Amino acid sequence: MPHLKVSPFDSTCIVKLLEKSKVMTLYAKSLSSDDEVIAVEHEGEEFLLQIKPNSKATLLKYDKVTRPLKVNILKKVIGTVSNELGLEILSSNITISNSKAPLSSEYFKKIEDFEEITFPKDKVSVEVGFGSGKHLLYQAQKNPDTLFIGLEIHTPSAQQVLKQIELQGIDNIWVVNYDARLFLEMLPSNICEQIFVHFPVPWDKKPHRRVISPSFLDESMRVLCEGGRLELRTDSNKYFWYALETFFAVPKVEVVVRKNEALEVISKYEARWKRQEKDIYDIYVKCKKTSDEKNLVLDFNFNIVKYRNGLENELPKKALVFEGYFIHFERMYKTEDGKLLIKCAFGSFDRPEHKYIFLDKTSCRYFVSPPVKTLVNYEAHKKIMELLNV
Repeated sequence: MPHLKVSPFDSTCIVKLLEKSKVMTLYAKSLSSDDEVIAVEHEGEEFLLQIKPNSKATLLKYDKVTRPLKVNILKKVIGTVSNELGLEILSSNITISNSKAPLSSEYFKKIEDFEEITFPKDKVSVEVGFGSGKHLLYQAQKNPDTLFIGLEIHTPSAQQVLKQIELQGIDNIWVVNYDARLFLEMLPSNICEQIFVHFPVPWDKKPHRRVISPSFLDESMRVLCEGGRLELRTDSNKYFWYALETFFAVPKVEVVVRKNEALEVISKYEARWKRQEKDIYDIYVKCKKTSDEKNLVLDFNFNIVKYRNGLENELPKKALVFEGYFIHFERMYKTEDGKLLIKCAFGSFDRPEHKYIFLDKTSCRYFVSPPVKTLVNYEAHKKIMELLNV
């Protein structure tokens, strides 16, 4: 992803340039390390750049939590900041692509779009972690009466599929570059015909990071219509048995297991596994009931919360664990004029949210956008307000 390596420089010059800058709006230093951040704004996108000083070379890069999904915007802003600061570039990968940025496509949707959205088709299916997109593109072409929502956290994969959508003239796919475990909570009840989870990362050493979990299954059954189906396909023996145990623990579902079933379209990785005679498992979970509609009105504003002197010293340094959620103030950055930026992880143990919280002497807000509006995030948000306002 876009970054620059530059000769070490005195970052105090950033403060002097903020008022004249085309893109920079804020500069803050970490209270626990040498790291620094620059808040920037360009083409309607607000995000952070990180500065990581080193005696030999300083790294200027994007921030993973706040990064925009249009890579060319990242490249332009990093280049602009470098020019404004007069940095000596040692190495660079911010060459701008001449082609149209794929994520400008009308078929790319942000997670916030789903707070109020109209679905253009009566039928909706979801694919979790579509990778190369071969299966997603095939299903969309085969079923033009169905809207397919493809979820993929790997940005280059999302870009490639958006490019294929335009090249192939497909109009019934939406691409969402977001964690599926959180995304499902944004969908209405009973809307999906199918949910595909093909070859998820097994995470044998970190099982809490698996897509399949009791809570993911609960949300899947809620968004599936009666008769709809969750389809897991995996080459991992451990994942298969784990998923089967998870699925059998839920009442009012029908579970079907198949082994080495041939599909009409397969990825190059699956083709390789078949040549190696590796077993591939399918588990189909059929929804047997109609769920109640989900009507949650959640307010993620901070109301009267604002920065007060010494707040950064009062906040807990270690993660706080509560019933059903956690909160961890991971890192804090402070500006010369007393503004505080807090990097925070919170929410569900298996579906954590990562956000920055920005406080000054008059207000407090999430930077850049509020969390996904889930009940567990709301419980964490209320506790965060309490901790900031003590």
